[in-house]
Amino acid sequence: MAVEKVNSSSSLAEVIDRILDKGIVIDAWVRVSLGGIELFSIEARVVIASVETYLKYAEAVGLTTSTAVNKSYS
Repeated sequence: MAVEKVNSSSSLAEVIDRILDKGIVIDAWVRVSLGGIELFSIEARVVIASVETYLKYAEAVGLTTSTAVNKSYS
C-alpha cells in the first residue's frame, strides 16, 4: 500500500470521507491480574467504515457470506 503525502491542509469533511472510504480498525486488549490471578479481561475491536467498505472487506476475510452481501444491496 502506497503512502500518500498531502502538502495542503485537509478539511474535517475530507478526513471523514477518507476514513469512511478506507476504514480504520482499533483493536484493544486489556487484562488485569492481581498476584497471578486474572481479575478480568476486556477485548474490543472498533471498526469505523462505511457499510459498503465494511461489507467489501468482511467478505474478503470470510466474516460474511456472499449471499448476505447480495441480499443487502437488493
